[in-house]
Amino acid sequence: MGWRYKAGLILIAAVVIIWVTSAEVTQGIFTDYKQPFAVTYLGASLMVIYLPIAFIKDRICNILKRRSSKKGQAISDDVLGSPLKYIGANSIFEIEIQGQLNRKDSEEGLSKHEEEGKPLVSKQGDDSRSIRPEKEATAKEIATYGFYIAPLWFITEYLSNAALARTSVASTTVLSSTSGLFTLFIGAFLGQDSLSFAKIVAVFVSITGVVMTTLGKTWAADESQLNTSSSSQRSLSGDLFGLLSAVTYAFFTVLLKKFSGEEGERVDVQKLFGYIGLFTLVALWWLVWPLTALGIEPKFTVPHSAKLDEVVIANGLVGSVLSDYFWALCVVWTTPLVATLGMSLTIPLAMVADMLIHGRHYSAVYIIGSVQVFAGFVIANVSDRLSKMLGL
Repeated sequence: MGWRYKAGLILIAAVVIIWVTSAEVTQGIFTDYKQPFAVTYLGASLMVIYLPIAFIKDRICNILKRRSSKKGQAISDDVLGSPLKYIGANSIFEIEIQGQLNRKDSEEGLSKHEEEGKPLVSKQGDDSRSIRPEKEATAKEIATYGFYIAPLWFITEYLSNAALARTSVASTTVLSSTSGLFTLFIGAFLGQDSLSFAKIVAVFVSITGVVMTTLGKTWAADESQLNTSSSSQRSLSGDLFGLLSAVTYAFFTVLLKKFSGEEGERVDVQKLFGYIGLFTLVALWWLVWPLTALGIEPKFTVPHSAKLDEVVIANGLVGSVLSDYFWALCVVWTTPLVATLGMSLTIPLAMVADMLIHGRHYSAVYIIGSVQVFAGFVIANVSDRLSKMLGL
């Protein structure tokens, strides 16, 4: 387990906290400004700010590399240049004699290898070739990847926000957590992950926990004060949006890992998300018209107060721009399955937050289900070790 994997696990914890907080804020926004498309479009488009950051970073790195290479060249010229100019004839003769002796030794070594029938070329070359890092993608290729997956990411975000506008945070979180099942099989189908008994157990333990939290009863002392959408928590349309969001989320997660390489060495994630934001800003604004015509989205309006504007923008910067970038690093540095199951930890966190903030109470079934969600996350992280121990 390298430092990237460990850092990815730490980032998962950070993203879970940000996502739960952002979901609560988003649902509060929908109380006064029920515009899922506008909130989604703003949050996704704001990711374009990563493009100038990434290019400035590249510019600085290139300048530093050039300076270091010039210094290294100057040092090598000083060290290697002067002795060669003043080397004497006796030294040259000694070098020639030493070269002949080395040549004889090498010929004797070759003949011994030939007599013993040993290969002259080490197999390490093949091994290094097989584990050689993939070629880094060019800026044009990264832009192409961003344009490919931008619509998928926008759909995922919109479906999640549409679910939040129609159901509770808990219901949306629970349904989104079913993406672990889709991620496992989609990843195996596209060759980004391997199926193992321990991983299958981890997914079904997590999914069982999700089902138990769905069936478990909850109640709060301030139930009437939670929000105006509490009466429609179990609405069919909200649950459907949440489930569809889980499917598209799984597809995006696997494709992100496929484009990024084993440890993210192929693409600059900042550039990739910057291009996703650019494509969303330029090419996806018109979707509000068909969504409104179909009755899925209410008629578009702008926020009616400066304070609401500030909340929407701040939530977009933290809940979308920052958290989505952190989440992408989680996927790249760990695995799609671990990152997806890690996001399932939003369920027990949301439960604790509701207990502290709203005085909400939970049945034993709900609590056991939340524990199982966490257990599935742990099993997924030690799946390879468990498979070796059990000989599977």
